[in-house]
Amino acid sequence: MVDLMQIGLGFMLSVVIGGVAFARRSLSESGWLGAIVVGTLTFGFGGWPWGLTLIVFFVTSSILSHYKESIKERRAAEKFSKGGRRDFFQTIANGGLGALCAVAYALSGQPWWLLAAFVGLMATVNADTWATELGVLSPHQPRLITTRRPVPPGTSGGVTALGTSAAAAGGLLIGIAMFLFTTLAAPGTIWPWWMIPAGLLGGLGGALFDSLLGATVQAIYVYPDGRETERRVARDGTPNRFLRGWRWMDNDLVNLISSVGGAIIAIVIAALAGGM
Repeated sequence: MVDLMQIGLGFMLSVVIGGVAFARRSLSESGWLGAIVVGTLTFGFGGWPWGLTLIVFFVTSSILSHYKESIKERRAAEKFSKGGRRDFFQTIANGGLGALCAVAYALSGQPWWLLAAFVGLMATVNADTWATELGVLSPHQPRLITTRRPVPPGTSGGVTALGTSAAAAGGLLIGIAMFLFTTLAAPGTIWPWWMIPAGLLGGLGGALFDSLLGATVQAIYVYPDGRETERRVARDGTPNRFLRGWRWMDNDLVNLISSVGGAIIAIVIAALAGGM
């Protein structure tokens, strides 16, 4: 059932929260638009538990993106395809599938597996964000997930104990948040405990899958001085040389695909727990 008042409230909240993030330089203009689209659909069709869980992801990821920002800028800024301000495609890659889940959930009789998919999707994007933002601060050199070869901080596919732990914590937070919000929204119903392990394992599994894609098929380029990067073009406009991966597999697409992996893990866990 479509609740127009709820959709309208979701739109207003998304405008306000996105505006604050834009003012704090966490979102670009296009990123603000993406946040409005994702937030309106997620809250408008999923309801309070879905919308509040999205806010948990958005707020924590925005805070972490500014945490020790100068250190991260020195260590790995040139590795990443984009800066700290999320644009439209980044917001859609992180929340677009979750928003579509919310719409499908409302329009198809609220099947349990779409709820589980949402938990896994949001757990993965949160886990990956936490792993990226905190992992690059690790005192230990990252190692490539496929070969264990030491690589510079920020290298696609590089993992550390700190980053992996952060991924687990980020996924767990989403599982706990969705569990609490769902329980509070429907008191007296069976407590969906499965959301907690679904968030933990779905988020961690999805984040590790993201690293695997980053190490194998993501498009990687090289600066003239030999440094690897996700950027097609340097900040000064100089084109970078293509090194490996699939040219069309950029970081946004890697995030999108890996979140599907996290959703599948969460669905399996929910199914083992008996659905709802």
